[in-house]
Formats: sequence, structure tokens, C-alpha cells
Amino acid sequence: MATEFIVDKSGLITTIKGYLSPEEVAAVERAYDVAEKMHDGQFRKSGEPYIMHPVEVAKILAGLEADGATVAAGLLHDVLEDCHIEAEALKTQFGPEVTRLVEGVTKLGKISFSSKEERQAENFRRMFLAMGKDIRVILLKLCDRLHNMRTLSHMKQEKQHEIARETLDIFAPLAHRLGLGKIKAELEDWSLRYLHPEEYYKLAQLVAQKRDEREAIIARIVEELKGELERLGIENCKLSGRPKHFYSIWQKMIGQNKEFTDLYDITAVRVLVDSVKECYETLGVVHSLWKPIPGRFKDYIAMPKSNLYQSLHTAVIGPEGHPVEIQIRTHEMHKVAEYGIAAHWNYKEGGRAISDADRKLTWLRQMLDWQNDLKDAQEYLTTVKEDLFADEVFVFSPRGDVIDLPRGATPIDFAYRIHTDVGHRCVGAKINGRIVTLDTHLGNGDIVEIITSKQAHPSRDWIKIVATTSAKNRIRQWFKKEHRDDNIALGREALEREVGRNGLEQMLKSDKALEVAQKFNVQSVDDLLAAIGYGEFGATQVLNRLRPEPEKAAPPTDAPKELPRDKTVKDKNAILIDGSNSMLLNLAKCCTPLPGEAVKGTVTRGRGITVHSAACPNLAQVDPGRLVNAEWAGAGSSHTYPVEIEIELIDRVGLLKDVSAKIADIKTNIRAAKIRTLRDKSALINLVVDIADVAHLNKVLATVGKISDVIRAYRVTKLRHTPAKAKAGK
Repeated sequence: MATEFIVDKSGLITTIKGYLSPEEVAAVERAYDVAEKMHDGQFRKSGEPYIMHPVEVAKILAGLEADGATVAAGLLHDVLEDCHIEAEALKTQFGPEVTRLVEGVTKLGKISFSSKEERQAENFRRMFLAMGKDIRVILLKLCDRLHNMRTLSHMKQEKQHEIARETLDIFAPLAHRLGLGKIKAELEDWSLRYLHPEEYYKLAQLVAQKRDEREAIIARIVEELKGELERLGIENCKLSGRPKHFYSIWQKMIGQNKEFTDLYDITAVRVLVDSVKECYETLGVVHSLWKPIPGRFKDYIAMPKSNLYQSLHTAVIGPEGHPVEIQIRTHEMHKVAEYGIAAHWNYKEGGRAISDADRKLTWLRQMLDWQNDLKDAQEYLTTVKEDLFADEVFVFSPRGDVIDLPRGATPIDFAYRIHTDVGHRCVGAKINGRIVTLDTHLGNGDIVEIITSKQAHPSRDWIKIVATTSAKNRIRQWFKKEHRDDNIALGREALEREVGRNGLEQMLKSDKALEVAQKFNVQSVDDLLAAIGYGEFGATQVLNRLRPEPEKAAPPTDAPKELPRDKTVKDKNAILIDGSNSMLLNLAKCCTPLPGEAVKGTVTRGRGITVHSAACPNLAQVDPGRLVNAEWAGAGSSHTYPVEIEIELIDRVGLLKDVSAKIADIKTNIRAAKIRTLRDKSALINLVVDIADVAHLNKVLATVGKISDVIRAYRVTKLRHTPAKAKAGK
């Protein structure tokens, strides 16, 4: 039976009629008609008509009470990319404002890039540039991504992981920075569902099991607290249970190494009142009714977060000894907490300016400043991600201005946040009236004063001290500008040590030198030498590009292109090909076949037979005429084979040591090891181990899997070619 898809146009129109003018509603309806016509005949991976996606995006925007131009752009946001319409035609029909918003979210599908990473980096760079012109672009982009996450189940698993990781790295932190609490929470929960499905569903089960108990405690607290507040004359108060989203719970369990039952804020109550005065009065009532838990009080009203969030947070020992978190804020603060920058957008000015409150979002101004400092798109994306993820501390200037900085920031970071020249001329600092060293870490509530001198200048050691990427970039920029000639000489000397003076001059005079410089994103050969001089590029790294490439012998025309050059089998009697052991054999690196498992051979001219595991996915790409029967000759060989395994685990001190010791205990050699720590406090360890057969491999995996904090261990199989991937949500 065919699935019936219903486009909820009427629901969208009903919502916007509640807050938009008749003229804006008419413009939105016209945008719907154009989008429906443009996307006619297009379908998403789910099989639904494509028009359902822009309508759902527009509905999310309408839920934020976005202005008419933004909702119209939500309906039209994919027409430039996916339909036969030019920007000028769109401008003629809807004006420059809507067109600018649509262009801001349009992906860079028509521009050629050397890699997927470069495409992604340049895409985000363009998005932030568009944000500088009109911050509504990011509201559009976030709503687009949110609906794509809601429908991600129709994509392939690999694509789900890729999109979910990007969402967690970029879009969820952006929503947080803009104060869009509801969107941030949903983006994070969807990301957790696709990146760690087992943990997600286990957590969902734990939350469901405790729901009745939690709701009973909340009901008792609400009843008792509401009665006390009404006796004090605080009548227009609203009390409710506060849902905690799954990703936040999971992150705290991982970060604090706690069990679900040990977390304070699973059970939570939110109190909304009319004024700041009533917020503090309510706090006093809460602490008089229940004992506060030490160290759990936070005052975000006196010191708002950088995304304008304001609230009082406290944790108390509630009924029957259960810890409960209570949030207290005004109705207006709650609106800002839910809708962030959208809660006080100045629609009357056409959205081209942000309000005074929005101007406190200093991080946005910094990202726009970095556009000038960082020419490389990949470096820019890395900088943005680091800044978005940073935990914050709040410090004061001597005039009382609140400055937010990442945890671990120093007075130098503070100086550069005030102004670039203040940073360059910094010679000392005072924290709370006392002179401190410049590498001192700032704490919440510190009053910071910078001591400057007109004769001062940055030190190279500062790059190792500062915590903010913006400060590092400004220090580097100063050295680039002030010591350019010295850096060119240092870069030239570094290259001369490798190839000699005469050889270097020949390289630098060749046409290839300028081409190489431009590949490193610098404009001239001198710029390239200067970059080597101040350490941005290594001399060997540049020489590898400058040296002429040796001519490569042409591969046999009928050699299979999908498989790499493989490792020759040491024991020629180990494998039989059609019953014979007289052929030249190679083991495929992609699947590292082992004695004890079924194998297949592929004929490769000039290289004999390449042997794969019968389950290797790369065999599907080989001409069936090249496949030959293969089998292991039998037990008794003393040879081992290198096999790569990957271990997912919760990061902690000494984990690699524990893994290595356990593997050594079962008499297994480790050839190579690589460890990567991830943002979610987990880690990946990749090991190449010497394995005798399948039974040996299974023993290694089982041994590692029993180690505390190991999530899972598995054999790595490398797929050499994958089919073209569809666009996310398309």
C-alpha cells in the first residue's frame, strides 16, 4: 500500500496569520506557490514530495515567529541550488531581502574543490560571511538542518554518521551560541541517536523507567512551592517539570563518570515569575523549604551567558532525599532562553541590524574578524569549531563590563579580546588588584586590568600561553608583518640546508614555484619563504611539492584499479589456488585474510594472485572472470599476519597501557598504535597486531572487550571505492 504524504500548507498559514501582517502572509503564500512549482517532480529519499521539506522548514521558522521575509526564504531556500532559476529572477519576484537570505544558505554545488573537507570548510566560511550581512541566515540554516535530522533515517548509515557528526560539531553549538535552546537540544538528541544508537536507546529506557517516580516528586515540589509563593504575594508564577534532553544526560554521565541515578538534574523544576526581584525572593523560598546542595548554585541573571541566557540555577535535596534542580527566571528570560536571538529580533528594521542585546554576542564579531585574518578555509573552520566548543569563564573589566572567554584563558587573551592594540602593547596584568604573571588562568568573577606600554610588542612564547585561537592568530599576524624580511631569510636558509644554494635558486626561478605557493594559499614565492620562516609550513613539506615528480611506469592496462599493492605471502604453502601452491601470492591489505576463514583469489597481471577474505566488499568490484578458488592449506604454519583492529572506549588515564598489557598477556605482538580522543570524552585506538588465524583474532577481540571502559572492539575492513552519495535529506 502506497504511503500518502500530506503537505501541511494550511498549518503554516494558520501559524503566520497569528503574528504577521496580511501583506507578509500574502508574500509567504506566493513563495509557497513558486516553491511548489519549482520542486514539482522532485522527491526526497523517503519518497515524499520535495516540497514537504521547505514547508516543514518554514513551519519551524514560524514557530520562532520569524518575519515574513525569513519564512518566505525558508520555502525558497533550495530553489537556487536544485531548480532552474537564477538569483536575478528570484530578486524580481521577491526582492533583494529574500534573495539575499536564500543565497546565504545555498550550498556551493557549482564550485569545484579539491576535497570534501575543503568543500565543507568553504561552505561554512560562506555561511558565516552571510551571517555578517544578515544573521537570519543562520536561523534558516539551523531550521533546514533540524528538519534534515528529523528525516535522517532514510539515508545510508555512513551518511547518517557524517551528517550527525557535522551537526554536533557545528550546528548544535551555533544554536547554543544564539540561545536557541529548543533547537540545540533537538539537534543534539538526533545526533546522539545516530552516532551512538545503543547508548541512546538505553538512556531512553532508563528515563522511561523513572518517569512515574520523577513526576510524583515534581508534583509535590510544585504544589508546596506554589503555595508558599502565593502566600508571599507572587501570584503570576508558572511552575512545571523541566525535561532534560538525552544528549545532556549522556554527556554528564560520560564527562563526570557517573551513573544515571547519580545525576542531580534529571529531576528538575522550572519557575517563571514576573520580575528579577521575584526571582531572588523565590530562591529564598526554595532554600527555606529544602536544603541546598553546596556548590550547585549559579546566578546567570547577574552574569548572563554569552548567548544572553539568564536564570537562577540551584540544586536541593527534595522530598524523600531525591536531588532536584530548580531553575528560576522571568517570563521574558524564558522567551529568550527558548528562542534566543529570535526572541528580540527587530523586524521593523527589515532584519538588517541586530538589537543592542544581540550586539553582546561578541563571538559573532570575532568570527567575522577572522575572515580577514585566516585566508585558508580549513583553518577558519577549525578555528570556529574550537571557539564554539569552548567552556566559558566570565570576567570583568575595570569598568564592570562582562567578558566571556574560554576556560584556561589568560590575561593576554583578555587583552586581545578588548582590542588588538591592547594585546600587542600588553606588558603585565592585575587580577583583583594584584599583579600576576601573563600565563595566569582567569577564573569566574575575576576583575582583570591590563598594563600596557607603547614600546611593547608580542612575544613568540605567547602563542604557547594563550587559549583563544583569535589571540594566537593576531600574534602570528604581527610577526608575519613586522619580521617579514627576517622570515624570508629564515625560510630560504631552511630550504638551502636541504638542497643547497644552487639547487634552491633553480627551484625558486621555475614556473612551478609560484604554482606551489598558490597551492599553499599564499600569493608569492616570498610569502611562501616567509611562511616557512615563521613556522607555518615545514621546509620538507614545501620541498616535496617543489621537487619534480619522478616519472611513473604505466600500470598494466588490465590491472584491477580498485585494489592496492598487497603484501606477498611469506609461506608459499599456506594457500592453495585451485589446489596448487606454485603461484605468486599476495595478501590483500583491505581485508587482511587469515587462516581459518574462507578466501578468494583475484588474478593480477605481473603480480600473481591477490588473496581476499571471501566476505571482502571489494570483491564485488572485480570482474568475475578474474576470480579464482582459494583455500588455506591447513594448520601448522608459524607465520602471523598484520591485522588492524579498532577499539572504541571511554577516555581515561592509563587506558592505552591497560589495552597493551592485556594483548601482551595473550602473547600477541603490537606493530603499530594510534589513539584519537574525541569531543564526547570517548576515544578510538587503532592497533596493527600480528595474528596467526581467525581463532587468535577472536581471542584478542574478546580479551580487549572485557577491559573496563571499552565499548567495543572490531576488525577494520577498508572499502576502496564507494558509490556516489546522495545529498543529506534530499
